Amino acid sequence: MNTLQFWLGIVGAAVLVVLVGHYIWQARRAAAMSPRSPESRLAPAPQARTAQEPTFGAAPAPRGPAMEPRFDDVPLREADLPVLDDEIAVPADALPARPAPSAVRVDPEIGLPPLRRHAYVPRIDALIDGIASLGFEGRISGETLLQHLPTTRRAGGKPFLIEARDVVSGDWEAPQPNAWYDEVQAGVQLANRVGPINEIEYSEFVQKIQAFADAIGAMPDFPDMLDVVARGRELDAFASGHDAQLAMRLRARKAAWPIGWVAQHAARHGFIPGATAGRLVLPSSEEGAPPMLALQFDAQAAMADNARDAQVAEITLMFDVPQTPASDEPYNAWCAAGQALAIALDAQVSDDQDQPLKPAAFPQIGEDLAQLYAELSERDLAAGSLAARRLFS
Repeated sequence: MNTLQFWLGIVGAAVLVVLVGHYIWQARRAAAMSPRSPESRLAPAPQARTAQEPTFGAAPAPRGPAMEPRFDDVPLREADLPVLDDEIAVPADALPARPAPSAVRVDPEIGLPPLRRHAYVPRIDALIDGIASLGFEGRISGETLLQHLPTTRRAGGKPFLIEARDVVSGDWEAPQPNAWYDEVQAGVQLANRVGPINEIEYSEFVQKIQAFADAIGAMPDFPDMLDVVARGRELDAFASGHDAQLAMRLRARKAAWPIGWVAQHAARHGFIPGATAGRLVLPSSEEGAPPMLALQFDAQAAMADNARDAQVAEITLMFDVPQTPASDEPYNAWCAAGQALAIALDAQVSDDQDQPLKPAAFPQIGEDLAQLYAELSERDLAAGSLAARRLFS
């Protein structure tokens, strides 16, 4: 063995010793950092805090944007509220009785929020529509109808609907793909808040439906124009005498309110941002239905570059009477929300004519509202019904 081989052997042995020593050191270090017993590896880790679902117990729970609107978390008894003056105080008999916890649709076991009812799809109704039938031989596919539908469903200021009868179920519905139909009809609305249908609007409806009928090979049968216009005027006369939109104005007594502060107080009562700036809404319990209440303020302030610095000195709490069923007690919600916000914001309360809303006014408003509900129901236009929502829109 020469000198070179000797020194190579020495270096190789040294490297091997270093590697073995490093491995032993790593193994001891890992053992020191691991739990010393199997039980320690099975010990539960600290649980993270999770958000609780809203409850109706004594302790208030955080609110989320998808919650059902309610007013029971803010006491509204006269004995509990600081009465600022006669303009703000609302008598207890004008306010709703707070629902018992058992009446609220919340599962006590799993804490899920209430299920929202599904809104009805707009349907042709002989009560408020002038209906034209489109006759044809055999059947027609939903794809064909969808392909040739008019690009717009309005004749002037009046909307119209097109429905077809399914050959399997026999139900009338808006045309759907993968379905076959044996009848088609179109209905134009006789009146809305714009006014009754007129001859020009009806002629536009006839023109659009005639073009649609020609495209699908159908023969339309239109009602007489004079009869449709007369029915529209009669329906509009009834609607004009039975329409109601209540407004409660809240005006700052001292300094204007920051918009964020207003939104924060409104959110405590279930209000969420609306579709337009300067509008918060209290959602209906029915999916897709108009909101129960709306809280409106200056839209320009809401769209300010620095929304935190934007302020408003007046807000308006709106209640569109025909749009919400009486069973949902929207008037009670309007009274309760108005009083709670007036106290929280230190606001003066007046009606849409800037007349102070005195406590004695609320019972009378409630009586008038009950009479209105009864008259609408007698005409088969109960508040919150699909026909009423279409007519009063």
